[in-house]
Parts: sequence; C-alpha cells; structure tokens
Amino acid sequence: MSVYLGVDIGTSGTKTLAVRADGAILAEANAGYPLYHPQPLWSEQDPEDWWKATVKTIRTVVKKAKLKPADVRGIGLSGQMHGSVFLDAQDRVIRRALLWNDQRTAAECEEIERRAGGRAKLIKMVANPALTGFTAPKILWLRNHEPANFEKTAKVLLPKDDIRRRLTGEYATDVSDASGMLLLDVAKRNWSTRLLSKLELDRDLFAPCFESEEVTGTLTKAAAKTLGLTTDCVVVGGAGDCAANGIGTGVVKRGVLSTSIGTSGVMFVHSDDVQIDPRGRLHTFCHAVRGKWHMMGVTLTAGGALQWFAEQLCQGLGSKQKSVYELLSAEAGEVPAGSEGLFFLPYLAGERTPHADPDARGSFIGLTLKHTRGHLARSIMEGVTYAMRDSLAIIQEMGVPVRQVRASGGGAKSPLWRQMQADVFGKKVVTINAEQGPAFGVALLAAVGDGAYKNVQQACAATISEVSQTSPQRAERNAYDRGFPVYQQLYQSLRDDFKTISALA
Repeated sequence: MSVYLGVDIGTSGTKTLAVRADGAILAEANAGYPLYHPQPLWSEQDPEDWWKATVKTIRTVVKKAKLKPADVRGIGLSGQMHGSVFLDAQDRVIRRALLWNDQRTAAECEEIERRAGGRAKLIKMVANPALTGFTAPKILWLRNHEPANFEKTAKVLLPKDDIRRRLTGEYATDVSDASGMLLLDVAKRNWSTRLLSKLELDRDLFAPCFESEEVTGTLTKAAAKTLGLTTDCVVVGGAGDCAANGIGTGVVKRGVLSTSIGTSGVMFVHSDDVQIDPRGRLHTFCHAVRGKWHMMGVTLTAGGALQWFAEQLCQGLGSKQKSVYELLSAEAGEVPAGSEGLFFLPYLAGERTPHADPDARGSFIGLTLKHTRGHLARSIMEGVTYAMRDSLAIIQEMGVPVRQVRASGGGAKSPLWRQMQADVFGKKVVTINAEQGPAFGVALLAAVGDGAYKNVQQACAATISEVSQTSPQRAERNAYDRGFPVYQQLYQSLRDDFKTISALA
C-alpha cells in the first residue's frame, strides 16, 4: 500500500493526514501549542513545539491507520507562511520565531522600500510591497533590535522548512512559501540577488528553492526511528499553507477561486501567468503548481474574530449539546442581512489586504439599544466576508476571471457563512469532498513527487470533486451590495484615528 502523509504546521496546531494514493483519508491527528504575545501586536511561537506536534501527529496517524513503516512512501509539508526561524551555525534555535501576524516591523518595511529605491521598484523586483507580516522585515528587525542574535544567525528558515531540516537534515524551501519572504524574484522563481544586495543580506542565509512536488530529501536514520518510518520515505518541497490549500481544494486552473476562513481569511486565485497588482494590494506568489502563479488577498483576522468574540465575551454560553459557535450561528441566523445597520471592521491584528495597515483596529460601528448578541455575531461574520470581498473586487479589477468559488476552512462548515459568502460575493459557492485543505494538498504533492501521478493537475482531478452548491439570494445580495460601499468608507473615515489610537497602546 502506498500512503502519503500531509503535515500542516498551523498557527494554533499541527494537523497530519495519512492519505492513500487514490485520495482516501485513512487517519488524521491534531496537536496544539501555545502562542506568545510578549508585547501588544507581537506574535511568536517556539519551533520546538512544532517539532513535538509533528512527531506526535505522525506517530498517531501511523498507529490509527495500522500502517507498516514501508507503507509511508512520502511526506508533504505545509505551514503558516512568513514565520522566521533563526538558527545558529550548530542549527540551534536562537529565539522564538516571529509569526505571520506579528506587527512589530513597520519601521523595517519603510527601510526595505527606501533601500529598494521606492515601493514601485520593490514591487518590480519581488512582485509585492513590504508588509509587516512578511519575513524580510523580521530579519531586519532582528538586525536592528537584537544585533547579538543577528550576528549568531547562520540560517533563516520558514516554519515548515525547519521541520524539513529535522526530518531530512537538509536545508530546502519551495517557491510558493519562499514567495512570502519578500526576497524571491517571483517571476524567475528564485532568490532576488538584487534585493538581497540592497538589503545587505547574505544569500547563504537562505535555503535552496525547489518546486513543490520535487523531492528535497529522505528521512534521516534518527527521524525514521523517532517516527517509526523508513529512510526510504521521501520529503517533497511542499507549500505555504495558502498554496497548499489551493492544491487541496483543486484550484489548479484558470477561473477557479478559493475562499478559506480559518484564523485568517484568504481569497486565492490561480494564474497561468505572472500578474502583478501595481498598487501592491494583492500578493502575487508562485503557485505550488510547477510553472504557475497565484494571486492572494488576506484579511488577518477572520475566524479569529469570531473566536475572540466567543472566548472573551461569550464565556459559558456553550453546552454539551451545542458548542458556543453553533449557538452564536443560530442567533446570527435570526438577524436580517446587514445586521440592521451594525458594521464590524475585523482589524483586530491590523490589516493586510487591501490596506496594509498595522495600525488598523477592530471596531463595531452603528450600535444601538436594539442590537443583540446575535446582531454582534452576525456583524462579525459579515465584516469578515466584506473584508474578503475587498480582495475579490481587486481580482476582478485586474481582469482575472472567477467562474467558480470554492469554500474551505471553518467558514465552509457553517451553512450560514457559506450562504453569506454567496450573497456578499454575488457568486455561487461550492464545497468539495476534500475538506482537509493544506494537509491534503501536500499529501497530494508527496504522491506526485513519488510518481503516483504525472503532475499536480492529474492528482487533483483524480481525488477532488464537487459536493454542494450555494447560490446567492436576491434580497440578501442587494442588501450587501448597499452595505459594502459603507463598509469600505468606514476604514477611510477612521484611518487617521486608528493611527492616533495605536500610538496610545
């Protein structure tokens, strides 16, 4: 039996799937770990926690699926993008990793644009502007604020690539994940020597780049023993979580867009060519499909906003029969579209697309004595969906066709949120049989790398199919078409106030 493991190193935990070559999921396991916020808007994790979770979940799925060591032929790795693992010359972790949602690097973003010769020249070099979440500003932050740690740094790896190092002993990354470091020449699919020179960063700090299905190594004897596998097990390039989710949802051809509502919210669309938003509002990255690209818009706090509301303001609401989220969804479902004039700006961790504003703040606007908890819950869901429509509007403005929207993540499991997406986007939203997103996607990449499929497109066609459709409702769509411009204007009206508020924190 040929089995492939998909390992997704997420922000809240690691998920591992054992997947047969035909796409059947044999077992899954999850393991969580802490997130650290040493200062407001800082976000860090300990890479050792990722490794422990990886070992635990791999051993668990192997046991659950009753696999023999030789059954597991390959491993695909996915992970939260942009995180920075700083290693010394002996491969020791120097400090906790700075994550994708860390907002401490505004000054370093300005430094990068200045060194590059301006925002337009930077976008021309690496297809994207400097954003606080990206990796390059984190490296400069370390150089500027922790010079002793920077001097010790011999390698900078992305989260999943540090797991690869522990599995194979090799330094490697893939082009989709590397795109989010702000150091890759996205058009040429390799490191930008021009920008590295301007930033005075040594090329040797970074791992070699591979395509996502390429084999980057095999398990070391120590890793194979720890995991209960064999040294014949290959590890492929893998992908950043967004591109991996694109594979896992079959977004591997023109005209298909995926929405993912997890901690963050992502609008992801396939592109056969390099298409760059000259204003830098959308990201243009290499896809996990060889020789293809994707565009992506990200709202930093999507499902995370509803989680914040549930945990901080709805404690004790859930029961053994129904979770807090089921109860909030039921209450929100009783509220009409538009939440009777209540708006929510989901900028609890600043915002990326389209504002690139670390000072943006979450806000309820329009509250009255009439509004209930259900109104608050619904307005959060609507605010997140409006934020994702911001990205869709730019994608359409660039002339990229969107014939089908595929929903994934936690938001896809909620009938209310699926309907809301159809109504806000004005498009039919479909779900697919593959619900495991990034972990499933990189398991398919491992299958391709091992030769089970000729290419990624063939693997997706063989394993992914449509399950359900949700069509827009006319009245609700009209309500959201009226509300969306109001939502957009609220940020413009409050932008300067957000900066003043941020300075008070």
